[in-house]
Amino acid sequence: MSYTKHHKKQSKERILESASQLFCRFGYEKVSISQVMKLARMTHGAFYAHFDSKEALYKTSLVNVLKRNKTNRLAKSPFSINHLMELVNNLSNLRTTPAQGGPSPENILFNEIGNDSDEIKSVYETSYLSILKLLETRIMALKKLKQLPNVQTAEHVKETSRVILATMVGAVAIAKSIQSDEERQLLLLSAQNQILSLLGDKSYTERFAAPIV
Repeated sequence: MSYTKHHKKQSKERILESASQLFCRFGYEKVSISQVMKLARMTHGAFYAHFDSKEALYKTSLVNVLKRNKTNRLAKSPFSINHLMELVNNLSNLRTTPAQGGPSPENILFNEIGNDSDEIKSVYETSYLSILKLLETRIMALKKLKQLPNVQTAEHVKETSRVILATMVGAVAIAKSIQSDEERQLLLLSAQNQILSLLGDKSYTERFAAPIV
């Protein structure tokens, strides 16, 4: 009996891992249960032994992504302008999954804009708040170290974080729908430069606002 329980747990974890990879890369609408089960190397029928619906799988898999991502980021949260801009670069990087070290809240923000499902909106909002909190924490730390001359108050930290997130998600959402590689690069670079200007530190522009490859 213990083997059966262990086997069932392993099977569910395989499904969740496959689902998180696919959902974060392609978004909810473009992923089917069959694709998830194929990646997990399991039969389609085995899906319903663990989940009631595709929507339930989506929510569970991405909640796991959020929890895992939060743990990893809290374990190593250095406070420097370098790391803040590396985070911005990650937000603007159109490559998904393995190249970025696995699924993350950023992928959810880019893929599910405008989805009408209440369940998916809930995951989206959790994702948004997770990244927003991370930005606020880092910007507040840099403010205390007097590294961000344009950020003055705690309320300004929150406002700046919202603007950064809105700028990057908006830029990536547009860039994903543009066929011209050159224009996509220019759009993302403009967004990054705008963020650097907002923070009041232009010395990092050339170093961090590099073309996405």
